[in-house]
Amino acid sequence: MLDVAPLRGVGRLGTLAGAALLSTLWLLWQLGWAPARVPAAPPTLTVLVWHWPFADQPPELSGDTCVRYGVARCRLSTNRSLLASADVVVFHHRELQSRRARLPLAERPRGQPWVWASMESPSHTRGLGRLGGIFNWVLSYRRDSDIFVPYGRLEPHAGPAPPLPPKSGTAAWVVSNLQERQRRVQLYRQLAPHLRVDVFGRASGRPLCASCLLPTVAPYLFYLAFENSQHRDYITEKFWRNALAAGTVPVVLGPPRATYEAFAPADAFVHVDDFGTVRELASFLVGMNQSRYRRYFAWRDRLRVRLFGDWRERFCAICTHYPRLPRDRVYRDLKGWFQA
Repeated sequence: MLDVAPLRGVGRLGTLAGAALLSTLWLLWQLGWAPARVPAAPPTLTVLVWHWPFADQPPELSGDTCVRYGVARCRLSTNRSLLASADVVVFHHRELQSRRARLPLAERPRGQPWVWASMESPSHTRGLGRLGGIFNWVLSYRRDSDIFVPYGRLEPHAGPAPPLPPKSGTAAWVVSNLQERQRRVQLYRQLAPHLRVDVFGRASGRPLCASCLLPTVAPYLFYLAFENSQHRDYITEKFWRNALAAGTVPVVLGPPRATYEAFAPADAFVHVDDFGTVRELASFLVGMNQSRYRRYFAWRDRLRVRLFGDWRERFCAICTHYPRLPRDRVYRDLKGWFQA
């Protein structure tokens, strides 16, 4: 005959153990303890590019496009059918200016942030007056932009600096759009009698292919990094790529020296505003000895040039800034802001 007494004893022990466990959990709850919850992964943001800059056809945008630029959970798309569901919509100004693209104001979902994007200077930007009260955020080269995307920057670099290219010329300038009213053209006209400047580009009848520019410029001591217009923070690839990345010293015409020094060491460039006359500038450049010249490259021992010329990378930056951007911002006077 089966002896059930021991089983009853086990049952009583189990009941006591369960009660003890419940009492312990209740006490921990009273003390504020709760099982740790695994945080949910942030959702993937969809950035709708309404019209790809300067292109009839957008580039291929795979699902991992932004991952290639170090930005996770960010999807770029040019599919306009996503307007109702996109987290952000970005509009490039050149297409709005030329009216190749129109704003879908009537179909805009309530509360959807819109981004105005441009890397051009105010001198080459028209039609801003009709865009007031529409955009929430701005993507541009301006440091006070919501999404700040410079043309380039200097990043820390470990290891030996690359050797300087051998020098055989004095100064080079690459220019495609030459207009006599521009300050850069006037300055060149005044400088040319005192300094040998070899001019390349469509304006001089000596165009350079994209891969030819840096090898052509590299053998020169100086490069005239003259911006087509002078505006706040407007420092373009003329400084970053054509000069610094090429291994030559930029002679800059653009915003004030203090602005350049916010991006690069003070001894990495020559600023035209440091001289009272153009002749003084020319004399300084021509009379520079080798020791003084090499000091302009001291930054290369610890820094390297990083260029930002890909619009995919620029648009992926929207996702990087998105969590910190103000949701209630509206640029009531976009023209006034940009031209300030």
